[in-house]
Amino acid sequence: MSTATRVKSVRMSSPEETHALGVRLGGLLRPGDFVGLIGDLGAGKTHLVRGVAEGAEVPRSEVASPTFAIVYPYSGRIPLYHADLYRLTSYDDLYSTGFLDMVETGDGASLVEWLDRIPAAAPREHLRVTLKHGSGDVRELTAEAFGERPAELLEAWLLPKC
Repeated sequence: MSTATRVKSVRMSSPEETHALGVRLGGLLRPGDFVGLIGDLGAGKTHLVRGVAEGAEVPRSEVASPTFAIVYPYSGRIPLYHADLYRLTSYDDLYSTGFLDMVETGDGASLVEWLDRIPAAAPREHLRVTLKHGSGDVRELTAEAFGERPAELLEAWLLPKC
């Protein structure tokens, strides 16, 4: 595995703060961007995902957990492909969903929960976001950029004030 070109961390003290970070990221996404999410149940992935979708101008009524569908495409400012790898056990399982074809077209951004289940699902250049529990509503977010575009995305997303 390659080494991250940039790493930034931020603490959030509420679900609303996590959602707001997602909105900011969603507003910055461009076709071809790939964001992988890692974190235990309850770490804040859903709040972040809903925020990203809102920032990408996906109608709120369209946003649902893809746990049972595995991959869910959203129409917004750009196409947003949301995948949940929790129930998959291998790269072959992911291949059969058609997700890899969607990522390869590059016409939209990809948002993948549970990337740690199938790390090979990530392209060489991607942004990896890890969420961890703190005390109470506190969450720690660590974002690692692998490649030039993900590094630019990370810098624009998590400005020094974050």
